[in-house]
This record gives sequence, structure tokens and C-alpha cells, in this order.
Amino acid sequence: MTRDRSPRGLGGRDRKALIAASLTALSLTASGCVVVHGERAVLPATTKAEAAKALEEFTDAYNAADKSFDSSLDAGHLTGALADIDGARLKAGHANHPGGNPGHQPLKLSNAEFTIPEKAGWPRWFVADATANKGGSARWLFVFTRDALSEPFQVAYLTLIAPDKLPEFKLDEDGWAEAVPPGSADLSVAPQELSEQYATYLKSGGSVFADGVHTSDWRTTRERQASKPGLARQYIDEPLTGGDYAPLALRTADGGALVFFTTRHFEKQTAAAGAAVPTPDEDVLALTKGEIKQSLTLEFVSNEVALDPKRGSGSGQVSLLGRIQGLTGAQGD
Repeated sequence: MTRDRSPRGLGGRDRKALIAASLTALSLTASGCVVVHGERAVLPATTKAEAAKALEEFTDAYNAADKSFDSSLDAGHLTGALADIDGARLKAGHANHPGGNPGHQPLKLSNAEFTIPEKAGWPRWFVADATANKGGSARWLFVFTRDALSEPFQVAYLTLIAPDKLPEFKLDEDGWAEAVPPGSADLSVAPQELSEQYATYLKSGGSVFADGVHTSDWRTTRERQASKPGLARQYIDEPLTGGDYAPLALRTADGGALVFFTTRHFEKQTAAAGAAVPTPDEDVLALTKGEIKQSLTLEFVSNEVALDPKRGSGSGQVSLLGRIQGLTGAQGD
């Protein structure tokens, strides 16, 4: 069962016809030839039916890939941060269990809701959130995107968020949401700057982000683990903003925005003379290049979802609502 946040005033056939007509957005040249200018028109990213189909197809592909530890089975349904995280997970799983995933439990989604923005240009994208048989009571938040009408929708972002933390989105009279431009100046932090700001915060602190599990608590944990007898840890954080890692933002009812963005993180573990780096688990070893002698550098990709307030409102601090991080590589030295 799904709940629809897209327009309800039109019947299915009429709604499809409307969107099909809009997508062509034709203009005539002087010679009388027809030219498509869909990239200039402000259009809904998709229909509710197509969004539901994309979610169903992703779930089927994800389950097939997880069952066999075969990344080729869902590669066409993933992009950006999630492609990196899931691809590495499946690679490690296949290396250690070439016969398939012994602990496979199919992902089952229910009560899906779709928030579909109306915008010009590509990419066009939408947000799906659903309950699942994994992750407790958290809502699974997916961002589907594509760069052309001829391409399939792929999931670029996946995070889990407590139901009471999911904001109310701004919708027009037809039920379409509003996509916020990456360089929007009416927010506390422009979406295109959030990745870099977060990387800077993790290194140096500051007041841009509100305290929480993914901000102040994570910095405290790092500081505590930085130096222990026989082992030192160093951290490097980098923004990821180009191409499939570009941030995507939806306007909230209060004038702020819910922003999805990506970062990359490195953790270098160095053993003191006469000591050894703790032996990593089998999944880390499967992704490790080189021989672990005195150091091990871990590489992670993380995708975050943040509530970015309207400029000048409240404390002005950005709240990190959710973060999923996955190991994507490692180097032993």
C-alpha cells in the first residue's frame, strides 16, 4: 500500500497524458522543424506510478544482489554514494562467501510515500520514504535520480531517519514539491557548500552544525580514539560534490530545506614500534590492498541528510538527521 503526495485531481490516464505532453515541451524553428526543449520547462520529475515502479524494481534488484553477493545484479539501479557503499559491501561479501550470502534476509518495504519535485533541467529526481523489516522503526529515505528521460531512475542516496524527524515539505496546490537550487542563498548554508562545511567541522569544530550523534558526538569519539597505547589514529575528511555526488534539496514547509549530500573519510591506524595494528575483520581484509605491517588506512564514503534552516531563523544551525557510511577501500603499509 502506498500513500501518494502527487496530484490527485486527475485520473491515471489523464495524468499520464498531461505529463507526457509536458515532457515534450515543443517549439517550432523557422524551418518548421520540431525541437524538444524539455530541459527548459518546469516539470514534475515523474508520476507517482512511475516512482512506485522504480522503488519496486530497486528493491527486487537489491535483494537479488544481496542474496548472491553479486553487484552486477543491482548496479543499474544505483549511483553516487550508495553505489560506492553497496558495491564495496557486495565485493567483500563475495570474496568471503562466493556461494552467496548465508545471512540473507530480503528487504521488504511498506507504507511508501513519494515526494516529487517540479523543476526545470536535469537531473530530475524524487524522494521515497517507507517503513522496512530492518532498521527498527526508522523510515528508509531514498533519493531516486536520472539525467535523461531515456535513462532509468537510480538511487543516489539512502539514509534512515526517525519518523518524528522527517519534516513537512512545501507542496503547491497540485501536490508537487519544490527543489531547492544548490546555490540557494536563502538557507543557513547553501546545499552545494554543506559537504565542505561538514568536512571542515569534523576537523575543526565550529557552530555551523547542531550538536548530535553525527556531529559533536562523532568528534568526541574520534578525539578519544586518536591516541591509545601502541596505536594512533589520524582522520582526513573530504567533500564530495561533483556529478553523481551533487547535493539534492527539497524545500520544507517552514522555508528551510532537507538536503542530501556526500562526504569521503579516511582513518589511518598506525602502530607504535613493537606493536601491531589490530587485525581487521574479514570484510575489511577483502577490501585491503597491500600488506598490513605498521599501518592501515581505511577509506569510507558517507551520505548524509540534513535539515538546513531558512537563513535568519532560530539558531541558524544545520541539524544532521541521518548518516549511512560504508567502507569502500583500505591500504596496508
